Amino acid sequence: MWKVRDATQDDADALGRVHVRAWQAAYRGVFTDAYLDGLDASERAKKWRDSFPRPADKRVLVVCDASGGLVGFAMMGPDRDGLGIGELYAINLDPDAWGKQAGRTLLDAAMRALAELGHQEAVLWVVRENRRARRFYERAGWSADGAEAQREVLGATADEVRYRVRLRH
Repeated sequence: MWKVRDATQDDADALGRVHVRAWQAAYRGVFTDAYLDGLDASERAKKWRDSFPRPADKRVLVVCDASGGLVGFAMMGPDRDGLGIGELYAINLDPDAWGKQAGRTLLDAAMRALAELGHQEAVLWVVRENRRARRFYERAGWSADGAEAQREVLGATADEVRYRVRLRH
């Protein structure tokens, strides 16, 4: 049903749309309505075009789609904190695909990609108040490792919790 593939530049518009829809659904009540309502899919698409991963970056961007089009994406690569492990930078899913195994399919593909990049372990940062995402990661074997930070994400400040997992090779 769900197909995961490497993203292409042609996916930028769909990436922008999914990114905005996912954030507007997941973070309502966490970030202000004005901020969420002001997110613009075409602006996000431009940012995707401008920051598309290149092989030298050792970052990977995959998308999940079905016959109806792209429903989600995940981006991963070396961790940003200098731990020498992998990191799942982002995973976003259109809310219409929530609860239909698309997210798990995408997360499994992201974990495989991190292992294929040579990582034995990986981290991800999740907004503390995003209980749905935290349960999702915990069911997939990720555990909070005690690290917390306040980070700026897409123009909003969020309290985040770091999760960690050992990768299967």
